[in-house]
Amino acid sequence: MDTRRLLSLLGGIGAATVVVIIVLAVVLSGGGDDNGSGSDGDGPSIGDDLPDRESNELRLFGPDPLILDPACASDASSAEYIVEIFSGLVSFDLDLNLIPDIAETWETSDDGAVYTFHLRNNVLFHDSSRRVTADDFKFSIERALNPRMLSTVAEVYLDDIKGALTYARGQADEVEGIRVIDADTLEITLEKATPVFLFKLSYPVSYIVDEREVGDSTCFSDTRWTLNPNATGPFKLTEFALGERIELERNTNYYLEPAPSLDKVTYIITGGSSFTMYENDEVDITGVGLNDIERVRDPNEPLNAEFVTGEQLNVFYVGFNTEEPPFDDARVRRALNMALDKDLLANNILEGLATPAKGVLPPGLPGYNPALEGIPYDPQAARDLLDEAGGPDLLDDAIIIVPGSGATAGPVLDAMVALWQENLGVNIEIQQAEFGLFLRDIDEANFQMFSLGWIADYPDAQNFLEIKLHSRSANNETLYSNPEVDALLDQARTEFDEDARIELYQQAEEIIVNDAPWIPLYHGKTSALIKPYVDGYQVPAFVLPNLRYVTINK
Repeated sequence: MDTRRLLSLLGGIGAATVVVIIVLAVVLSGGGDDNGSGSDGDGPSIGDDLPDRESNELRLFGPDPLILDPACASDASSAEYIVEIFSGLVSFDLDLNLIPDIAETWETSDDGAVYTFHLRNNVLFHDSSRRVTADDFKFSIERALNPRMLSTVAEVYLDDIKGALTYARGQADEVEGIRVIDADTLEITLEKATPVFLFKLSYPVSYIVDEREVGDSTCFSDTRWTLNPNATGPFKLTEFALGERIELERNTNYYLEPAPSLDKVTYIITGGSSFTMYENDEVDITGVGLNDIERVRDPNEPLNAEFVTGEQLNVFYVGFNTEEPPFDDARVRRALNMALDKDLLANNILEGLATPAKGVLPPGLPGYNPALEGIPYDPQAARDLLDEAGGPDLLDDAIIIVPGSGATAGPVLDAMVALWQENLGVNIEIQQAEFGLFLRDIDEANFQMFSLGWIADYPDAQNFLEIKLHSRSANNETLYSNPEVDALLDQARTEFDEDARIELYQQAEEIIVNDAPWIPLYHGKTSALIKPYVDGYQVPAFVLPNLRYVTINK
């Protein structure tokens, strides 16, 4: 979730993993990927290899998670499971409202810098051995920030806490701003008051883990405890058959309403055709990829009655290494941007499964600017700008890295490369990599260009603009730096007047778009089929715990 990176993007179309928050990523990425996510299309059904279905069980395809430690997860595929298994102080409901979770209530000091959380006294770990206390939060947050953990997300989401960065850099024995008042009361003091602090606490890095089982584990060692974690969320992880399936069981001691109704949830993470399995009544939800979207949209098709769509708070983009020639020249970046017809990509190649992007912020997010013009599709201006920067020869050895290992990187990326060749006379090489290696190359700035996506962690412009494009953000993969943008984002970070905040973010976004560290391509939508007997399942705009709202009525 750096944040919830979308699974594998801009690759071959036709896949649809069934965890619907991930559906779009895979629909836009291709017929399955290196993470083992399922696909639609012509693949075989694997239903015969699964255990017998239980009467109150939900079955769906899911992505193969990279890691299930809340302190470490930076991808949406892992977060899908973590938010159902673990829990924290606050969360979001299906209407995207921030709600109390383990923290039943809280107060804020007059200056907005001190939060006092009052914990529920009936929250038990899954094994019922003991209840959660404020010490569990202090331990879990400090564990995430401990430099030995090597978490890529802790500083990004916990940096507002006083002393968090000092502790994360090994310069203190504890986080100054975290104080346990008593078993049911936790006090957190911030460096400066910020309107997004509670939103950031909803991110999994703030979730609690059981100190008794995590031991000396880090993000890269001794992780076997995550195969059967003793957590506090609405569901328990009961089986993780690596590369095959993940099984969750209802937490009968869950403390929020509605409590989970499903007795069991089975995620199929091996290969196969989710669409075929849906038609065979072997799974209850599936994404709809390009191979099937025309059929499902047909009002005369019986499946049309089970077809649902939803908006996503996300953005798919191409990123540049802005410190490496020739991509340190904004003219080169802008030329590549102008040479892409985003309307063609979203509405023709993707058949309307996405909305062309003019900027970073997606429609529906507070701060989205419908008046933003963006960089227009203009092949002649693109050629002129590239010539001004030094000509097509600058891009002779240019490589765009993407996650995947298929015979083709997919029609979206193929179309982009073709447009660059046609409009600029340049041949951009596509280089695929296994997903984990791809993310490592991104984190180490070992790239020229890359394709990736970002889905909101919470509904705020800060989650896109500051976290992804502030020069000091650990999640700024492009190494983009503009002091004017930094100043606007810094001001917005502590501005409590919502209209003023939005104005600051919109100013920053306009500068960012013109500087072109990214090519914003499109904002994705979800398309899914849901069985009529599945009630309460909503397609969320970003990753949040939603399975406790689902019932099976057969």
